[in-house]
Amino acid sequence: MSSNPFKIARLAVIALALAPVCACTWVKPTISAQNVRVAYDGNVTGCRPAGDITVSVADKVAFYHRPELKVRDELETLARNQAAELPADTIKAASEPREGEQKFSAWVCGGVRVHERDAARRSEPSRDGDVQTYPIKDH
Repeated sequence: MSSNPFKIARLAVIALALAPVCACTWVKPTISAQNVRVAYDGNVTGCRPAGDITVSVADKVAFYHRPELKVRDELETLARNQAAELPADTIKAASEPREGEQKFSAWVCGGVRVHERDAARRSEPSRDGDVQTYPIKDH
């Protein structure tokens, strides 16, 4: 039995066409997410919980499994984007990535001040200017 050279060539062209798509980053950070830090060491001492976040991205495209580092990076970026909307200024991984999904906890550690009346309406943007942000100082 011989292989069809045209079939092999067609598969090679498809694989080459998919490679750039699989390697690119699909998730971009929002402007406000740039102020959300990641507590890689897990230290959120002195911080207040702001909520839980679950994010997911494609971990494979067709038969191609995307690089683990790329998937982790996109999950973290999505979590930072969502934390900024809570508002929170810090995220901490609550689980390891699994099949393109990961859980994070969001925290207020001093970079965002949330008044009690705003805690109930976190999804709404502040209309009266009572939310303030400050630069985060990493020690």
